[in-house]
Amino acid sequence: MDELEEIRQRKLEELQKQQQEQAQIEQQILALENFVKPKLTKQALVRFGNLKTGQPQLAISVLVVLSQLIKTGKVNNVDDELLKSILHELQPKKKETKIIRK
Repeated sequence: MDELEEIRQRKLEELQKQQQEQAQIEQQILALENFVKPKLTKQALVRFGNLKTGQPQLAISVLVVLSQLIKTGKVNNVDDELLKSILHELQPKKKETKIIRK
């Protein structure tokens, strides 16, 4: 029984560590959002909200890029066009397929 308790204890510790890491990541994302959102125009904010709902990972990437641009002073306000261009750069290129009929 001691070995079983040991395994349970290790599993519990692993789960707690994972939860702490997840909470830390969420906190960092929230801090980024609080930094970037005031710089967004109304249209860009709507687009970002839609992006966050539909593609959360891409939204996080956009947040990182925007925060870097703002911190370096390259951008003061983020409009919809700038957000669109960043999205186009971050999204992977789609491979074009050709259909040849014989």
